[in-house]
Amino acid sequence: MLSRLTRPRVLAVCAAPVVALLATAVFAPLPFSVAQPGLTADVLGKNRGTQVITISGAKTRETTGQLRMTTIEATSPDTRVSLPDVLDAWFGTDQAVMPRDSVYPSGGDVKEIERYNEKQMRQSQDEATRAALGYLDLDGKGVKVELKLADVGGPSAGLLFSLGIVDKLNGDDSGGDLTGGRIIAGTGTIDAEGRVGAVGGVPLKTQAARRDGATVFLVPEAECAEARAELPDGLRLIPVTTLEGTVDALVDLEKGAGKVPSC
Repeated sequence: MLSRLTRPRVLAVCAAPVVALLATAVFAPLPFSVAQPGLTADVLGKNRGTQVITISGAKTRETTGQLRMTTIEATSPDTRVSLPDVLDAWFGTDQAVMPRDSVYPSGGDVKEIERYNEKQMRQSQDEATRAALGYLDLDGKGVKVELKLADVGGPSAGLLFSLGIVDKLNGDDSGGDLTGGRIIAGTGTIDAEGRVGAVGGVPLKTQAARRDGATVFLVPEAECAEARAELPDGLRLIPVTTLEGTVDALVDLEKGAGKVPSC
């Protein structure tokens, strides 16, 4: 025989499973990573006491200003990210919630991901060198470039590596620096033909760039809107699609001539 429950008791009985589900959801691990602005490094200088770009087989030039590659720092793939972590990052201005697969596309355990990121960095350095030497019409067999950047993985420093090589070998092609003495930061992959590709975490990278003194940020054109949405004060965006176009934009900016593109 069924007895009739009063409304408060019905609500209490029905609410019990909901509360249990919510409690489980709050503390259950979620497939996200929490990211924040990471380190930046001047590819024209030293990083942790080691010269980032070393060139032999060709005369190099002294440079002024800085070309800073940018990074993000994300929770490791084995870190448990729960709903409170996601909410804290969601409402914060210096953090972002990103799908774990977008931060660690290779999957696997930590060691596998580290090996994958190291491989991506080596490939990026090779492509950046080929793009820069190709742009300058220099023989890669005669000019040797060594790139060293500790504790950074992935391909997103490619554009800045290429620019650093061009600046050290050729500058603005008339005795000046590509930077014009400025602190210029940026991000973007690059292939051997000099095409610039999109990367992730651009808003966090612009924050890192401004934090470390940059006034100009080179951004893959496809990510202009994302970069502009949370742009720090005092940072100018220049959209780029190729190495040649990036060099032209920097030379125009340095000389105050021509029309420098903007997002």
